[in-house]
Amino acid sequence: MLSSTLSFSLMGVCVKALGGRLPVAEVVMARSAVSLVLSVVMLRQAGLNPWGTRKGLLVLRGVIGTGALFCVFAALAELPLAPATVLQYLQPTFTAVLAWLLLGEKVGAAVMGAAVLGWLAVVVLSNPAELTALLGPLGSALLGQQGSALPLSGVLLALAGALLSACAYVSVRALGRSEHPLVIVFYFPLVGLVLTLPLVIANPIWPTGWEALALVGVGLFTQLGQIGITNGLLGMPAARATAMSYVQVPLAALWGWLWFQEPLDPDTATAATLVLLATLLSLRRSRPSAAEGQ
Repeated sequence: MLSSTLSFSLMGVCVKALGGRLPVAEVVMARSAVSLVLSVVMLRQAGLNPWGTRKGLLVLRGVIGTGALFCVFAALAELPLAPATVLQYLQPTFTAVLAWLLLGEKVGAAVMGAAVLGWLAVVVLSNPAELTALLGPLGSALLGQQGSALPLSGVLLALAGALLSACAYVSVRALGRSEHPLVIVFYFPLVGLVLTLPLVIANPIWPTGWEALALVGVGLFTQLGQIGITNGLLGMPAARATAMSYVQVPLAALWGWLWFQEPLDPDTATAATLVLLATLLSLRRSRPSAAEGQ
């Protein structure tokens, strides 16, 4: 899970470096093409049948994951790297609820506490003027005297990406009962390529040399991230596994400061601290009950 977090943070850097000139569909298609080639090579080396057994759910996971990528990439084009990452990584909250509803996984107090800290980080980071005014003196004390809201469209895209990512992660947990991790990873770029190719053909924009390099980086780091997160989700409960992704927030703040001159303002620092606390809290193991110990 930690290796996937590092990979996804570098993927965000590559998407941000593109600067928004290329259509989102073209970025997703390039990512899918690179990942698909890597997946085929890995499947052949492992001697695995790429088509799996639960084809319907595998395709659905690919559709949901592709939708999540559209939202995530579009949000990265509109928002600074660190705030976009904080908003997108509310997915542990959504994942915990969905895994509880659909898979029957227990949600412990530590994971719920981590989720609360994660949402508090969003409030601190987005610092909406409307919420500040609604809370009155308390809002001014907690959120500052001058609320500076992030672009609403970017916020909504990031939240949609978080929700769709949570749906995709829960489907990975369900698929892990019957499918090899490499098969699950293979279907994601395959479906993504099928969905985005017609959109790119309808409105192609040729990338520059630098943009082509960044697109390869998007595909490479996404593939590494998908391998890490797929294996991580198959090895631990979905809520606890995805809560570890909060580590990406301080990484995004660091990359934004180093490469895009995005300031490390107090709100970002506070939000990063909250998500780090959420990560540490999510890693705490609950004491086993007497029944579980037998």
